[in-house]
Amino acid sequence: MSGGPPGSGKGTQSPIIKDEYCLCHLATGDMLRAAVAAKTPLGVKAKEAMDKGELVSDDLVIGIIDEAIKKPSCQKGFILDGFPRTVAQAEKLDEMLEKRGAKLDKVLNFKIDDAILEERITGRWIHPSSGRSYHSKFAPPKVPGVDDVTGEPLIQRKDDTAAVLKSRLEAFHQQTEPVIEYYTKGGLVVNLHAEKPPKEVTAEVQKSLSS
Repeated sequence: MSGGPPGSGKGTQSPIIKDEYCLCHLATGDMLRAAVAAKTPLGVKAKEAMDKGELVSDDLVIGIIDEAIKKPSCQKGFILDGFPRTVAQAEKLDEMLEKRGAKLDKVLNFKIDDAILEERITGRWIHPSSGRSYHSKFAPPKVPGVDDVTGEPLIQRKDDTAAVLKSRLEAFHQQTEPVIEYYTKGGLVVNLHAEKPPKEVTAEVQKSLSS
């Protein structure tokens, strides 16, 4: 399982891990959308909740994960990305895995300072029509605020502003840090230095998975 705050690089590393170790990558948002699109019984229930503007219940998400790990592609193992986010979810996940005679081997915690995250995220600028991305400090456009190729203006994603990041980080610290404590007690947590360049983080991930 990989955990860490928004912008810590979990999404960058998960596909690399998946390809190297032949694991299936279970990102809860993608799995929910797939279940809804496939109109599975759980997907239909999830859609009903979403249409009402409600959160999809923990039991439903666990059920969707339970179905996903039965697939042949997940027989060698799986990476859970973006779940569990609360201690209650972690406990339910443990129960479900126990029933299947399985358990989590490791929890990778992408540790990073809030200040570094803020610099990383609030500096991101996007050219909407091509998806080209820039960073005001790490990969700036030739001319501030405009795309190198077309000269069109760059935008900042709504989620990438300091105010939005602050509330996302507060929610993360409040809800998810107890999850890291929960797994630390079980001796599963490997803390990664997520502020390092992506290649170095990948090396840390590989080292932790081969041990």
